[in-house]
Amino acid sequence: MPICPSGHTSSSADFCDVCGDLIPGAPRHTFEEEPSGGRAAQEETCPLCGTPRSGRFCEVDAYDFETRAVRNVAISQMTAEMYPEPPSVLPEERSVPVPPERGDVSWSVAINADRAYYDSVIALGGPDAASIAFPPYCPERWIALAGEQVRIGRRSRSRGIDPEIDLSEPPEDPGVSHLHAVLLAQPDGTWALVDPGSMNGTTLNGGTKPLDVNVPVPVGDGDRIHVGAWTTITLRLHQGVPEGRPGGAES
Repeated sequence: MPICPSGHTSSSADFCDVCGDLIPGAPRHTFEEEPSGGRAAQEETCPLCGTPRSGRFCEVDAYDFETRAVRNVAISQMTAEMYPEPPSVLPEERSVPVPPERGDVSWSVAINADRAYYDSVIALGGPDAASIAFPPYCPERWIALAGEQVRIGRRSRSRGIDPEIDLSEPPEDPGVSHLHAVLLAQPDGTWALVDPGSMNGTTLNGGTKPLDVNVPVPVGDGDRIHVGAWTTITLRLHQGVPEGRPGGAES
C-alpha cells in the first residue's frame, strides 16, 4: 500500500488518508486557465434593464446577448411598464372639493327624558327593567356643541371622566355609561356619532338596533340620540347664536 512522506500507510494512491499529504509519484492535477474575455462577458449588462449577464438571455427581459435581439415581446412590454420613462408634461392637479362655508351657524343639543324611548327600553326587558322608574320631573336642558369632539356620559372623578354632555345631574339616568358616546366634528360642518363600547348601547331616531362599536355614523339637524334608560339627545342647527342662550351656555 502507498506510504506518504510522513510514514503513514494509505489506501488512497494520490493523497494520504491520515494526514492528506501527496503520495510520492502520484499524478498532479492541472487546472485550465480562464479563457480571455470570460471576465468581461460576466461583467456585461443588459442594454434594456441593466441586469448583469448570467447567460445567453437576460433573466429580466429575455434579451439575447448573442443575437442582440429581444426574445419575448410580451416580456419587453412588461419591462417597459416596470421602468416607465418620466412624463414630459406633468398631469393637471386634481381639484379638491371644498366644503361649503358654514357662515354664522352654531350647533346645540336638547336633552330630555323621553317617555316613548323609556317604554321601548322596558318592553325589551332586562335584569334591571323592573327597578327602573321614569323620572316624574326632568326639565329640558340645552348644551352648545363646540370643539373637535363632544363626549356624552356621566362624570366620574375617580376615573377622570368629565364629559361635555354630562348626564350625571339629577335625575341621573342609571343606564348611561361614564363614557357612553362621542360626537366628532366633521369638515363639512356636520357631526358623526361614535359609541366606544357603552354598556347598554346607543340607538338613533327611535331605532332598536344599537350602533356598531367604534363605527362613526353621520348625524345632523333633528337627529335623536337615545342613551341609557330614558335620555334622548336631539341635535339642533342654528343660524347664529340660539336665542335665549347667549354664547351657547347651558341652560
